[in-house]
Amino acid sequence: MDKSDNRYSAYINILHEELMPAMGCTEPIAIAYAGAMARKILGQLPERVLVEASDNIIKNVKSVVVPNTGNLKGIEAAAVAGIVAGDADKVLEVISQVSDDNKVAIADYMKTKEVKVKPANSDVIFDLTVHVFKNDDCASVQISHYHTNIVKITKNGETTLYNHHCDDLNTKHKTDRTIMSVKDIVDFADSVDLSLIKDALKRQIQYNTAIASEGIKGNWGANVGSVLLKTWGENDIKVRAKAFAAAGSDARMSGCELPVMIVSGSGNQGLATSVPVIEYAKELKADEDTMLRALLVSNLVTIHQKTSIGRLSAFCGAVSAGVGAGAGITYLYGGKYKEIAHTIVNALAIVSGIVCDGAKPSCAGKIASAVEAGILGYHMYKNGQQFYGGDGIVVKGVENTIKNIGRLGSVGMRETDKEIIRMMLGE
Repeated sequence: MDKSDNRYSAYINILHEELMPAMGCTEPIAIAYAGAMARKILGQLPERVLVEASDNIIKNVKSVVVPNTGNLKGIEAAAVAGIVAGDADKVLEVISQVSDDNKVAIADYMKTKEVKVKPANSDVIFDLTVHVFKNDDCASVQISHYHTNIVKITKNGETTLYNHHCDDLNTKHKTDRTIMSVKDIVDFADSVDLSLIKDALKRQIQYNTAIASEGIKGNWGANVGSVLLKTWGENDIKVRAKAFAAAGSDARMSGCELPVMIVSGSGNQGLATSVPVIEYAKELKADEDTMLRALLVSNLVTIHQKTSIGRLSAFCGAVSAGVGAGAGITYLYGGKYKEIAHTIVNALAIVSGIVCDGAKPSCAGKIASAVEAGILGYHMYKNGQQFYGGDGIVVKGVENTIKNIGRLGSVGMRETDKEIIRMMLGE
């Protein structure tokens, strides 16, 4: 791809917008970010807090530990952590540096102050507002569509910021993702000047490998990664690729205080997209540039799939990431557009039915399954086997199949999403 091509700069911008560090599950961290910002606007520690959150945020916050809180869970804990101990300037690392005294203060605030949660009166899937009150003063911060997108700030009834495009889903990102295609992604990965994106990719390797290793060593969640290694052994690269990605998820779902480089707004997707590719690169003794280009493929294929699905859905994001990893692994084996396209279609045909029932330890198991499908998708095509158009929701052409998956995740599973939320809330 020529540097003068508009798509060249667009892909670089997309990567810089998507690859960012976060500590903890990104939905509670987004609440903590809004809480820290609300306190900053109020100018003092509030005595009362109200959080309004859309159903999908409630779903994703319900069962995960908020890091640096002493193993607290839930929306209230996330908001209070940001308000009491957060640094809004750190964005999704807002509660990455919390002293022991502040951990005590978070617990005390939860016991002694009024912190309420109610469903957001909004049709936006990702929507939250943190309101804070002290005497006659009040402030609020609203985040919509994605985790760092502050669309409205008010203080004492006056709006100090309002994003007029906050209800327009097509303007929620700085760079248009609809231009993406698998063919262009491979062309871009082959030709891009790596110096333009190398720092972010190397940080992805550093952060995501570190938390994956901690997930294997420690006792986190359901220990899916450790179970995989103990059951099938460490000598098989397919097992290691699944195990380390799953282990990273288990650690972060259970409050591990290590950062992750996220993709499509998700640390789990960031792990599933990158860790298997990193493990395969080590196994194949790929040079650094080849590994980085393979990571470009895996990241961008994941982002491409998620564009039409959206940030939150009943469609499990680990599927998109596992498929992306399969594409990156195919690239490491020397595969180009044809091989990568067939890998994607094969993998999607296998695991596109996995649902998202919130962030929690079982995400690690879903990551392992999705990565397995990505790897199988490649080996199927390598052995002359594939799924064809007309096999279920698979249609001729990788872009058409991705389009169908987007429709499934964003439209077809809408009622499924509502029913999952009702089940989780005991309704």
